[in-house]
Amino acid sequence: VEAPDPTDKIVLPPARQSSSLKSPEDDDRKVRRREKNRVAAQRSRKKQTQKADKLHEEYECLEQENTVLRREIGKLTAELQQLSEALKEHEKMCPLLLCPMNFVPVPRPDPVAGCLPR
Repeated sequence: VEAPDPTDKIVLPPARQSSSLKSPEDDDRKVRRREKNRVAAQRSRKKQTQKADKLHEEYECLEQENTVLRREIGKLTAELQQLSEALKEHEKMCPLLLCPMNFVPVPRPDPVAGCLPR
């Protein structure tokens, strides 16, 4: 690797216009553009925050609805169990089921087992 020759000139890209060479219109345009961008950024952040708030509210509502539905499932499961037990007790002494002249009882699957969540 050769060492750079100190006599070689380094070529730099042309410098941007210094602020003293810019016209006042350029400065005004730059200020307006920055202000417009600032307002747009504020609007965007506000919109994003509102969307997040709305999603959070929806989440809270769905959580409450889920809790209510789970309670209802519990109550209905308990009611099904109770009614199934009452039916079993009734079948033991039901005169229609006990009379051999009516029909031959056919064993049925447990109605509760098929309805309970797995």
